[in-house]
Amino acid sequence: MAAPRALLLLSGKRKSGKDFVAEELRSRLGPDVCIVLRLSGPLKEQYAQEHGLDFQRLLDASAYKETYRQDMIRWGEEKRRADPGFFCRAAVQGAAQPVWVVSDTRRLSDVEWFRDVYGDAVRTVRVAATEETRKRRNWVFVAGVDDAESECGLDQGVTFDWVITNDGDEMALDEQLETLLRWLRGRL
Repeated sequence: MAAPRALLLLSGKRKSGKDFVAEELRSRLGPDVCIVLRLSGPLKEQYAQEHGLDFQRLLDASAYKETYRQDMIRWGEEKRRADPGFFCRAAVQGAAQPVWVVSDTRRLSDVEWFRDVYGDAVRTVRVAATEETRKRRNWVFVAGVDDAESECGLDQGVTFDWVITNDGDEMALDEQLETLLRWLRGRL
């Protein structure tokens, strides 16, 4: 596995559009150049195996996933306490493209692990959307989820290299993405 030339760590609240932004970047750069990695994928896969659950159903935005979300968060925190890089290492396994976009960075320990391992290739991106926009995307505050470290872990302690505002203004979003893409293309 070759190290990436550029590695973007995306973070943001639920329904801010992190996956959408990540997929836009991959689409514009092409799948041979850019891969989207998810820390939650290895977490959900391992959790499903250990708890006899349907891994595929944990991947989508379903009531099934929401049923297990709080316990999955607790379980993931236990794994991270034992080994802070556990899910990071699993997520990058097999990635070969020169640009990696991690679409669900949630904790300072994730940022620190990627910076320690990949150094200057790493940049942080906060995807922001107003609460009103998130509600239009069917976000509803859930105690124990939206106020947990998995949602608030990067609200402080990180100076983001870029903040992408994703409130539905396509032209504004396009301009912001082009700034990121210029930097990424300069690393290739």
